[in-house]
Amino acid sequence: MLSSCVSKKEYAALEAKQKETQDLLNTATVKLNTCLEERASAMARATALEDQINDLRKSNENLIQSNKDLTMLTAKGAENIEKTLESLREKDLKITRLQDAVTKKDSVMLALVTSLKKEVGISDPDIEINVEKGVVFISIADKLLFKSGSYTVTSRAQDILAKVAKVINSKPNFEAMVEAHTDNVPYQKGLLLDNWDLSVKRATSVVRVLEDLKVNPAQLIASGRSYHVPLVANDTAENRSKNRRTRIVVLPKIDEFYEMIENEMKSLAEGGN
Repeated sequence: MLSSCVSKKEYAALEAKQKETQDLLNTATVKLNTCLEERASAMARATALEDQINDLRKSNENLIQSNKDLTMLTAKGAENIEKTLESLREKDLKITRLQDAVTKKDSVMLALVTSLKKEVGISDPDIEINVEKGVVFISIADKLLFKSGSYTVTSRAQDILAKVAKVINSKPNFEAMVEAHTDNVPYQKGLLLDNWDLSVKRATSVVRVLEDLKVNPAQLIASGRSYHVPLVANDTAENRSKNRRTRIVVLPKIDEFYEMIENEMKSLAEGGN
C-alpha cells in the first residue's frame, strides 16, 4: 500500500525521520529519568539539610541558653569571689589591728621593764626583772623579803618594794599580782597549816606593804603557789633556795586589753560602713 502511495525514496526518508524522532525521544526519556533521579536526590539532600538546619537551630538555641546560664553563673561566681576577697581583706585588716594592739601592749611592757630596771636596779643577783609570756615580772629571792619560815617582810624588802610601788603607781591601768613560792620542805612551826598557808601569807604580806605604799588595792592580787611550781628540782639546799621566791607580775588589766581590741574592731567596722 505504501508503495502505491509514496515513492520508495520518500518512504526511506520518512523511515529515517521516524528513527531520528525515536532516538530523540529515547534521549529525552533518558534525560528525563536522569532529571527525576537528580530531583529525588536533591530533594533527599534538601530534606537532610533541613534536618541539619533544624538540629543546628536547636543546638544554637541550647548554646544561647547555656551561654546565658554560664553568664549568670559567671556573674554569680564573680560576685561570690569578690565577697570572699572582701571578707579576706576584712579578716586581714582585723588581724593587722590585733597585731598592732598586741605590739602596742608589748611596747608598753618593754617600756615598763626599762622603768622597773631603772628604779629597782639589777645589780643584786637575787632580783630579776624580765618579760615572760607577754607580762613583766620581778622575781625576788625570799632571803631579801623574809626570814626563814616567816611571812614578815624585812626592812630591806621595804626599800625594794617602795621602788616597785613607784612604778606600779605610774601605771594605774595595770595590775600587780604577788605570787609567792616555797620549797618542798614541810612547814613545821605550827602557826600555819602547811606551805600553802605560808605562800599565801607571804603574798598577802607583800600586798599589804604595797598598799601602805599607796598602791591602789584594786590593782593588787595575792597568790600563793606553795612548792608546786619549782624553778629547779628541790634536791639540794641551793636549789631549794632558788625555788623560795616571790614574783610580782605586772600585767595590763585583761578587760581593758580586750576593750582596746574591741575598740579597734568597732573602728574597723565603722570604717567599712
